Amino acid sequence: MTTTLVTGGTGTLGRLVVGRLRADGHEVRVLSRHAGPYAVDLRAGGAGLDAALTGVETVVHCASTPGGGDERAAANLVAAARRAGVGHLLYISIVGVDRVPLGYYRAKLAVERLVEESGLGWTVLRTTQFHDLLVTLFEGLAKAPVLPVPRGVAGQPIEVGEVAGRLAELAGAGPAGRVADMGGPEVRSLESLARAYLAASGRRRALVGVPLFGGVYRALRDGGHLAPERAVGKGTFEEFLARR
Repeated sequence: MTTTLVTGGTGTLGRLVVGRLRADGHEVRVLSRHAGPYAVDLRAGGAGLDAALTGVETVVHCASTPGGGDERAAANLVAAARRAGVGHLLYISIVGVDRVPLGYYRAKLAVERLVEESGLGWTVLRTTQFHDLLVTLFEGLAKAPVLPVPRGVAGQPIEVGEVAGRLAELAGAGPAGRVADMGGPEVRSLESLARAYLAASGRRRALVGVPLFGGVYRALRDGGHLAPERAVGKGTFEEFLARR
């Protein structure tokens, strides 16, 4: 089996990808900002990144932060991957990065373009948001006496383990370009998902649909972040909540 490097390999998605790849017999290196032996800040690049990529055939790029720096990190990774002769760069992106004008989405779209124009063999997979993200959102909103949710907006959450399995499959298959999007099994209103969260957590909160304004809200209300035609996920939000 080939040697595969997983960036962000200690994160919510990355650690599951690492486990799937190792279970499939791959030699896996885990790159993280803080965990050795390949502790590298991709935004800085440097000799540590070159050492991590030596002898690597495939890179699964999971590292990302809404706080900024994804483009710089990707540029450093692409340059180092070229120097190392990496054969396959696989990037995980988000459904709607080309339709929802969020700053983080724009950065993810820019990284997609860096990957596509890298001169390396490449694959890009877009998925809808993970179940975990909705729980984090609702936990924050539920601190108030009422739980406000954007009116008219739906979600299509997906099980992170299923995404990890798909990434492991793609890593083993070789460069495939832009592959079909991967969406959760259900498109549901945020109100419905919030009610499921409240029921599972035992919290009592009144739900309030809040109308918002601006281009991001319009894009979300229009479903720019959804992939109803690619509802291939299996695990539901309620099943995820029950496991927690």
